[in-house]
Formats: sequence, structure tokens, C-alpha cells
Amino acid sequence: MTVTATAATVSDFYYGAVTPVAAYLMACLGAALGLRCTTRSLRRPQHRARWLALGAVSIGCGIWTMHFIAMIGFSVEGALVNYDTTKTILSLFVAIAVVAIGVFLVGYRGGSPLNLAVAGTVTGLGVAAMHYLGMAAIHTNGTLHYDTLTVLLSIVIAVGAATAALWAAVSIHALWASLGASLVMGVAVTGMHYTGMAAVSVHVTNLAGASQSSADLVAFLLVMLAGPLVVLLVAAVIVMFDPDMMIGEAEAKMMEPVAPLFGGDSVFPPKQPAQSAQAAQPSQGHTSW
Repeated sequence: MTVTATAATVSDFYYGAVTPVAAYLMACLGAALGLRCTTRSLRRPQHRARWLALGAVSIGCGIWTMHFIAMIGFSVEGALVNYDTTKTILSLFVAIAVVAIGVFLVGYRGGSPLNLAVAGTVTGLGVAAMHYLGMAAIHTNGTLHYDTLTVLLSIVIAVGAATAALWAAVSIHALWASLGASLVMGVAVTGMHYTGMAAVSVHVTNLAGASQSSADLVAFLLVMLAGPLVVLLVAAVIVMFDPDMMIGEAEAKMMEPVAPLFGGDSVFPPKQPAQSAQAAQPSQGHTSW
């Protein structure tokens, strides 16, 4: 029997705008948490590794979650799409590892142009590797083909997005500025994903009569997403309830020392006793904080 392969209609928006919007929000969340953790690491150098690690995990989980939320909307006409569990999980660890390399490089060696270029290139190539490893996990009754130029463009976008993210991590510390930067980074990361998806074409055999979208596929991806989503939630709680993270630099200089949620001594300098005649007088029943 001769089996022929024909080009299938591929869509990245099977559920409309739901998946790209949700994917974008996850990318923004991971970026925002990563930026705030990096800011924290600079203010608490004695615990820099902890905060950089949490920032790398947040950004890596945000990127990976963005990718697979977007993949829920991926459909191939005339074919069922499934994923290899091992490769899917491996792509998550690749995302976290490559982001960690970049974050630790700029966290310890600074944001010089050369260091940013090296860290951004390594991280960007790693993010692209995560994307295409996730694509390699796809099982369907056909073969995936990629347009070379579009793939190269997606890699360039990934490197540019990673470099910009690392620059923002060491250069932008104000809360609202970092939130704005995370929105821009979300556009870049999500844009890289959909550029990479634009490179994909699928040739399926004439043996399958099924089409997207099975409940089993969505259930599998939701199970895969559960872990990273919990990690992002925990990171968000740590960031939100750590006082040094949610205030501006001017306010930080005015605060009393406090015990941080994530360990270590406060970087806020204690207030100096007031040099006034009133302060020199004995005080009855007054306790100094």
C-alpha cells in the first residue's frame, strides 16, 4: 500500500485569542517576578544566589508556561497531536537552566556590554532550544517541516529578548518601571514563540481521519502546566510579601530594619538617633523601635 503525505492546514489559534492572551500574561508574570528577584539580589548581596536562583526559576517557568499554553491552541487539520512526556519535561529544565546562566552572569559580573552580549546570546539560544525541543516532543501522523529563514529570525528575536531582559534585570529597579519592562519583555518572548510557529508546516499521511482537538491533549498540557504554575504562585507570594521588593528605593532608605521573608539581614540602614535637644532629654515610658 502506498502512503502519501499531504500538506495539512495548521493553526496556532484553535481557541481564538484565549491562548495567546493567556500565554502573554504568563510571560509577563515570569518576567516581572524575575526582575523583582534580581533587584532583591542586588540589595541583599549576602543572599544573592538565592534571589538570582528564584528569579531564574520564575523567568524560566514563565517562558515555558507561555510556550505550552500557546501550544494548547496548536492544531493540525486531519491529525491528532500528542506530546512526548520526557521531552516536554526536559524542555522545562532547559528553560530554567539557560535563564539561570544568564541571570547569574549579570548578577555576579555586572551589566557590561560584553557580559550582556555573552549572557544574552547563551540565554537566547537556550530559549530557542527549549522552544524547538518542545516542538520535537510533538507526535502526530505526519512530519513537521521548518522554514529555515523564519527559524533563524525566531532565534534572533530570542537572543534580543534575552539580552533586553538581562539588561533590564540589572538596570531597572523601580517597581513601576520593572512592571512596564515586563510587559515589553512579554511581547518579545511571545513574539519569538509565534515567529517560530510561523516556520512550521506539517505533512500528514492519509491514514488519519481524526482532527484536533482531543480532551486528552488539553488535559495532558494542563497537567504539565500545573507544576510551573504552582512555582510561579509561590514566587509571587514571596515577592509580594517581602517589603523590600514592593517599595521604591527612596522609601527603602527611610524604613527601619525588618526581618525579610526570604532570609538574611535587612539592607535598610537603621535610622540614626535624632541629634536634637529634645532627643537628649530623658523619656518616660517610651520604647524605641
